[in-house]
Amino acid sequence: MPEYYIGLMSGTSVDAIDTALVDLDNHEIKFIDAYSHPIPEDIKQKIHLTCIQGKHATLDDCACLDIALGNLFAEAVTALLKQNNLSHTDIVAIASHGQTVFHNPDSNPTYTVQLGDANIIAEKTGITTVADFRRRDIAAGGQGAPLVPAFHEAAFRSQSENRVILNIGGIANITILNTNTNQPVTGFDTGPGNTLLDQWITKSLGRDYDQDAQFAAQGKINQTLLDSFLGDPFFKKTPPKSTGRELFNLEWLYSHKMINTLPPEDVQRTLCELSAQSIVQAIQLHATSTQHILVCGGGCHNPVIMDSLQRLAHPMIIDTTEVLDIHPDWVEATAFAWMAQRTLEQRSSNLPSVTGAHSKTILGAIYHANPA
Repeated sequence: MPEYYIGLMSGTSVDAIDTALVDLDNHEIKFIDAYSHPIPEDIKQKIHLTCIQGKHATLDDCACLDIALGNLFAEAVTALLKQNNLSHTDIVAIASHGQTVFHNPDSNPTYTVQLGDANIIAEKTGITTVADFRRRDIAAGGQGAPLVPAFHEAAFRSQSENRVILNIGGIANITILNTNTNQPVTGFDTGPGNTLLDQWITKSLGRDYDQDAQFAAQGKINQTLLDSFLGDPFFKKTPPKSTGRELFNLEWLYSHKMINTLPPEDVQRTLCELSAQSIVQAIQLHATSTQHILVCGGGCHNPVIMDSLQRLAHPMIIDTTEVLDIHPDWVEATAFAWMAQRTLEQRSSNLPSVTGAHSKTILGAIYHANPA
């Protein structure tokens, strides 16, 4: 009998809600199906505004957005169920990552905030919902991110080759998987993935993202600007480390004043190179024995970034996670479905070697479905 879980992921790019149906019977990971649920433009704008406002966002704004996202996540689950002719009774649990609006791992105290009221998700779908994964790791002294390396280890570790799993979302992160199982899994955020690219093209052309990197392909790398970008202290910081739009945003971009003197397409192309170079430099510094890089996340669809990775990372082999039977667009949603199972079984799903937590811990809060 299948043991179905649904994973929900809405990332830094705020492009859509990734919704994955996963069979975890006997703890085997079987990706079944997925659905990408659109985020209405007004909610996108509220998310972006809340992220920009940061600590100046009002409690009323955050509460209203929390409710709106809870309803939207519930809609996404309902659509996935309909797509697969399933009932709510067929699903063990939903895992809702939530929409990150604040993540500040270097503050005192450290904090992270994901919105999307899980009470609403459980009530509207009739399915037990697990949410709020990151804050328990922070309570254990960690950064609350990245969390997916534990799943990467379970799904992608090899006995025959040293691998890096590279997720290029709004922020890029890597998981280092050595063949030697006595070595702890490590991983960290390498810096911007798509978030600066999306913010810059929105500012320049009013588009949400650079389709097939067409805008970036028209530009040229400006080495002086690239060197200025790479001079940010984050790139030299020793792991464990994580980041978000609190650092890498338009204000950060405009602090490099020469962007005002360059064609916007050159800035876009240079930002692609920043993502690729910061990723490869992190791998070369912290995962020197890597043989195979497996890419997931929306950035794998950016041909400029992928071409730069191929050039910079040679002779390492670069593929997407599709070669290991999980489509790159659905890895993170699948990962959180896996975490939900572990939560219900009272098993840990963080890696202290990644997040810096002082111990492994059970992640997530459980919102039980009402009894039948």
